[in-house]
Amino acid sequence: MRLTSSAPTRIDLAGGTIDIWPLYLFHEGATTLNAAISLRAHVEIAPRDDGAIELRSLDTDRTSRATHWSELDGSNDLSLLALLARHYRLENATLTTRGESPAGAGIAGSSALTIAVCGALARWTGSPCDPEHLLQVAMNVECQTIRVPTGVQDYRPALFGGIAAIELGVTGVSRAAIAVDPRDLEQRIVLAYTGAPRNSGTNNWEITKRHTDGDQHIFDCFERIRDTAVAMRTALERGDFDEVGRQIAIEWDNRKRLAPGVTTATIDGLIARAEAAGATAAKVCGAGGGGCLFCYGPPSARPAIAAALTAGGARLLDYQIETEGLRFG
Repeated sequence: MRLTSSAPTRIDLAGGTIDIWPLYLFHEGATTLNAAISLRAHVEIAPRDDGAIELRSLDTDRTSRATHWSELDGSNDLSLLALLARHYRLENATLTTRGESPAGAGIAGSSALTIAVCGALARWTGSPCDPEHLLQVAMNVECQTIRVPTGVQDYRPALFGGIAAIELGVTGVSRAAIAVDPRDLEQRIVLAYTGAPRNSGTNNWEITKRHTDGDQHIFDCFERIRDTAVAMRTALERGDFDEVGRQIAIEWDNRKRLAPGVTTATIDGLIARAEAAGATAAKVCGAGGGGCLFCYGPPSARPAIAAALTAGGARLLDYQIETEGLRFG
């Protein structure tokens, strides 16, 4: 018997990077906003008859084998899969993964994959499947893999789907769904891949270190990013989509101030094309420096914005806002 699972990626609307512990503890009311999207990470577990463990990534065309879970120390090319399989003590099975998002896209493909793998392995091995347990395992094992702190927001759209605010504070992290019609937001956002992947772990770690070292400029940027996320949440909740766009533009302006590598000449050129076609705001997804960007504007301008991004060399990503999170099938 085979077991399959999948989990959605996300667009981060506002408040990214502030969700890395302990940064949010220094900014009262810290919040991030995100929307799950239909570009999913997929997992399949199939039984074997030779007692071995095989890990396969279709995206990277890599395979790893072990005779026992205790041999999976994370030292090979598939370190994330190996550490998760070790944690859940996978035996006599093949675990195969694939993703629908481009590599290094900045839409939390690795976090979606981690949630999908955790969910599948938990079911396969009879381990705890409650949401909080999955979230902790996913976050901690991904941190072990990339060896820098991870943010907490990306695992929640993968697990729950929908459009939500992630509230961050001293008592913990909580998710609050935002009551907005997904189609109202979807028809205003064009998502595109710039063609250049990025490494969010490195960018975010440099910013985190500067913050904890007392860099006042970074602290002030995060204060403004926090304020923007709060204002955007209010605008979404009351259906003020013009104000949502204004806050996206403010978010991007503040995010660019965090580090010189957040934007690039390619990104700036694509955004300029989109604005000339009617976009009222745009920002990169994730830490920046490459990956995906999304452009925001009135529904009537969506076709022109899409055409402008394509003409600039970006690859449009077909998506829908996904209301379902982790799924088994």
